[in-house]
Amino acid sequence: MIRKLKSGGYRLYSRKKDPKTHKRRNLGTFDTLEAAKKHEREVQYFKRH
Repeated sequence: MIRKLKSGGYRLYSRKKDPKTHKRRNLGTFDTLEAAKKHEREVQYFKRH
């Protein structure tokens, strides 16, 4: 899940909420949407291999 920040960057959050904090985990902050999407694909690949 990618959200745009007020600073103009993009942040990648986990799809599921953390059971303890009830918030989504920050999986990285990126300058461009393309970079965030690329990292999201890498994360999904890693989860399955």
